[in-house]
Amino acid sequence: MTPSELASLPDPSHLSSEAQALWQVKNGSWDAAHNIAQEIHTRMGSWIHALLHVIEGDQWNADYWFSKAGKPSRKPAEIEILWEEIAREVLQ
Repeated sequence: MTPSELASLPDPSHLSSEAQALWQVKNGSWDAAHNIAQEIHTRMGSWIHALLHVIEGDQWNADYWFSKAGKPSRKPAEIEILWEEIAREVLQ
């Protein structure tokens, strides 16, 4: 599955929590994505959590989560690129 295919699925419930959180982001459900990400206690979950806080506009909090994920900080202008990058890793 590609990131584009993930984003356009009608129902992601059969996918991993990570993929479901990314699907929620693309489908405009930040709160649902955040709720899912909070329950993923891995570096990937932290990376998704970082993405969510960049989207939210809370860069300080995003930087905390990027640090926990072991990833470099990203800015709002990179949201789409970051989503794609994370989705590619989740879907491998």
